[in-house]
Amino acid sequence: MIDRFAYTAMTGAKHAMGQLGNTAHNLANLQTPGFRELLSTFRAVPVAGARADSRAFVVDSTPGVNAAPGTLVQTGNDLDLAINGSGFFVVQRPDGSQAYTRMGKFSLDASGWLVGAQGHPVMGENGAIQLPVGSSQVQIQPNGTIHAVLPGETYPSRVDLIKRVDAPTHSLKLAGDGLFESATPLEHDPAVGLLQGAYEGSNVSMADAMVQMIKQNRLFDLNMRLVQAAEQNAKQAGGLMSLSRV
Repeated sequence: MIDRFAYTAMTGAKHAMGQLGNTAHNLANLQTPGFRELLSTFRAVPVAGARADSRAFVVDSTPGVNAAPGTLVQTGNDLDLAINGSGFFVVQRPDGSQAYTRMGKFSLDASGWLVGAQGHPVMGENGAIQLPVGSSQVQIQPNGTIHAVLPGETYPSRVDLIKRVDAPTHSLKLAGDGLFESATPLEHDPAVGLLQGAYEGSNVSMADAMVQMIKQNRLFDLNMRLVQAAEQNAKQAGGLMSLSRV
């Protein structure tokens, strides 16, 4: 019979692999604009049952994301925007729901819709923002007001206002598509300022992520050695029991 601590070590190895997956995901998004680093941690889960009070399984969990701002990337592109301080842009998913992001690398599609890197329309005062096809000299003020020279005109006209919201990152849920969600829709916050001609990069540190990966690999190896030790103990115990019956 294998020592019971093998099962505890096995869960440790399993969830160390889970943390390695999160770290690999962070590294894969090192160059993704506006990406927020996933945080990983372990928590102890007591083992239920008779004579099990002294044991606990180890489970990994993702308590949230690192809310620290990413590096500002200057591009000079009029449609690249960065949030100045805290806050989020609002985009619309294909199902019509709204989500929040720090990714401000925007562009205009063939129909003049202002869209994010994933193709989601950017929200304005009264819905998704659309500029007439052929508009030029797009200027976006720090308060989110969009001005552009419309086709057939000489001087800039006000087109729309970029919607921004502000909420603590821990109060939002990170969805599978990399966008943040809120249990209740957030209202426009005019205090959230913008910077034109730049976008916010990922806040993942390659050096920190590599250190985490090394630690997690060592933790996995340690737990696997414990499993192997439990197997050897079981074999030795089985041999002693066989000798006792001779």
